[in-house]
Amino acid sequence: MKLPNTDIVTVKCNSKSAGRMALSPEGLLVFEYDPDWLQHGFSLSPFFLPLKAGAFTARRNPFQGNFGVFADSLPDGWGNLLLDRLLRKHGINPHSLTIIQRLSLVGNNGMGALSYEPAAIMPELQSLTDLNEIASEIKEILGDRTYTNSVDELYRQAGSLAGARPKVLVMHEGEHWLVKFPSAIDSQNIGEIEFEYSQHARRAGIEMPETRLFEGKYFGVKRFDRSDSERIHMISAAGLLNADFRLPSLDYTELIKATRALTGSVKEVEKMFRLMVFNVMIGNKDDHARNFSFIYANNEWKCSPAYDLLPSDGMNGEHCTALAGNGKPNVDDVIKVADLCSIDKKKAKEIVDEVYNV
Repeated sequence: MKLPNTDIVTVKCNSKSAGRMALSPEGLLVFEYDPDWLQHGFSLSPFFLPLKAGAFTARRNPFQGNFGVFADSLPDGWGNLLLDRLLRKHGINPHSLTIIQRLSLVGNNGMGALSYEPAAIMPELQSLTDLNEIASEIKEILGDRTYTNSVDELYRQAGSLAGARPKVLVMHEGEHWLVKFPSAIDSQNIGEIEFEYSQHARRAGIEMPETRLFEGKYFGVKRFDRSDSERIHMISAAGLLNADFRLPSLDYTELIKATRALTGSVKEVEKMFRLMVFNVMIGNKDDHARNFSFIYANNEWKCSPAYDLLPSDGMNGEHCTALAGNGKPNVDDVIKVADLCSIDKKKAKEIVDEVYNV
């Protein structure tokens, strides 16, 4: 592994140069759009990086001096564990890396349409394709074995992914899929459970990507950030709103109002409301700001298909995203959110009934 020796990184979107970034003397990321992108492109992050000339400087918090849309490209949880192991294996102190270097490590392997150049040089390795072999390697790493023979390849296949659970990106029948594996604290049938809830969500009218069980036990979801050979730009609610996804920092009222402001669509607002109702009814309290996303396709912003839908305990038994200030909501709070977000009351009750019946 070799890190690029540069202070400036080019941000590309679907292989087109969108802008350049560097670090300020204070360690804050500074970004400027490419002149051609200003003429023919779109805002990568409408609330914090509007499409206009000039340099933008990131805030210190909550992304340690990074912009939310670029922080979305960086790993979290499992990906960070792999990255730390990989760096130490190659004699690099993980704590010595700057934001610029971490984005260079992502290179062209991140989710969504963004890529970063110059990218770190990784050794050529043979891809892991057997899911049971991957699961075995993951167990060794979770068992606190510092290095495995495949830590380099596991990072290549999963290092830029967010979330705590181990996962990899694979090609299946010519299409891009994300496959999850149990973490150290998960039940061994967690894949079957998540698959079951993905089916419930689809029946409840939630827009879902295609899902399946690989080997009868590993939950897989078809990637919605890929369409044929095209990469689709996406941004999480955390990135869009500069919200800390590691803490309860968001309310569904804010999320739904942001959906309206971003998309200008009643349909998209109702989609986000329906997802909120489903999360409440199944007890998905791990509904943090990175578990909601938006995609830019066909020159418009839309809610992404839903993901990570499972019952979970949350922090202190409360939803990470509150409903009108209540972390332990009931149906009255659901209707209150609809009222605060100017959602038609009849439509709101119709959505609640549809989800409840499923």
